Amino acid sequence: MFHRIGVAAYKADLKNILALSEILNYPEKKIKCIHVAGTNGKGSVSHMIASVLQESGYKTGLFTSPHLKDFRERIRINGRMIDEETISDFIEKHKKSFDVIEPSFFEWTTALAFKYFEEEKVDLAVIETGLGGRLDSTNIITPELSIITNISFDHMQLLGDTLEKIATEKAGIIKKSIAVVVGERQKESENIFIDKAEETNSSIVFASDHYQSEIISLVNEVQTFRIRKNDKILYDKLSIDLSGAYQLRNICTVIQSLELLKKKFSKIDDDKMINGLQKIKANTGLLGRWEVIGKNPLIIADVGHNEAGIKYVMDQLNSMLEKNQDIKTQNKPKLHIVFGIVNDKDPSHILAILPKHASYYFCQANIPRALDADELKKTGVSFNIFGESYSSVKTALEAAKKNASKEDIIFIGGSTFVVAEII
Repeated sequence: MFHRIGVAAYKADLKNILALSEILNYPEKKIKCIHVAGTNGKGSVSHMIASVLQESGYKTGLFTSPHLKDFRERIRINGRMIDEETISDFIEKHKKSFDVIEPSFFEWTTALAFKYFEEEKVDLAVIETGLGGRLDSTNIITPELSIITNISFDHMQLLGDTLEKIATEKAGIIKKSIAVVVGERQKESENIFIDKAEETNSSIVFASDHYQSEIISLVNEVQTFRIRKNDKILYDKLSIDLSGAYQLRNICTVIQSLELLKKKFSKIDDDKMINGLQKIKANTGLLGRWEVIGKNPLIIADVGHNEAGIKYVMDQLNSMLEKNQDIKTQNKPKLHIVFGIVNDKDPSHILAILPKHASYYFCQANIPRALDADELKKTGVSFNIFGESYSSVKTALEAAKKNASKEDIIFIGGSTFVVAEII
């Protein structure tokens, strides 16, 4: 329940999940896994790789969090959600023995995912960390490959108040003699990852050292990139069905990871990769990444919820406004932002990067952890961010739609839970 109520639900050790694994006869030891951590992008990267593996003919498990609408989104095989009966049976069978251990919601869920993937005999399972890495419940696996997308500020009360401390937690997924891909080389964290890889005798590669990407088109929510490897064009046109500009970074992490995976899993080839990246949503059911949910006005929702994630989104929104500026009048479409955040994050870092020119509709998701909309509105004033507060996400969006013209843009975000209520 960490995502709903925050720190009180977090278990900062592996004791419980190891005890659950013992009860289940160590299912995680019987499946091949890919482990994905990082502050931003780990969900997108996990879904991209799962889609390519699925296209390559592998029976592919996918474990991610949080869910947006249905708990079963967290556990999938070849895109199909775990069925309700399997969940009910698992809980009924193990409740008595598990209750002695008093596991958290996430520990229960992780144990369920590992056992389900074992029983269904998946060829590979892509496992996304819930929070951090070193002490995350997923970190009892020995993967085929470890992936760390990037490092930025998030969950600082649990992972540390510097990028170096956060990187140390993420580096905890690096295992002995298991290759690791780090998506972005960042000066604050690179040596932490290099030192950990040396300590564990693991090969390490930074995707950003070798791969560069640029967006060449965005049509009907399909984004096409030109990909360079070591400054030579590798793919002149590589398309994905995800339209956020931040996928520029993620796509390089994915290609680098697949290059290493090809050495172990021979069914992965260029054609399968291209097909898999074109069908990420269809193959995996991914939601909430720069998702267009309405037109005239354009309505976009995105689950980016920390400083770095929201900055990517705001940069893209500003770029869209510039692009859609009226040539004759120089008038830009107006930006309307339906916005809510959780109460255990310092809102000042996020409010400081929001555009001043937008109209704001402050709201709170229907969870205990949501920051009060009136409080968010009040704090926004000191950052020259102005708007009205609303009792629900739905009423905030209704007000934005009422005020927006057909040429305007409405953005919904700030929290996964704000997006979930709309989707």
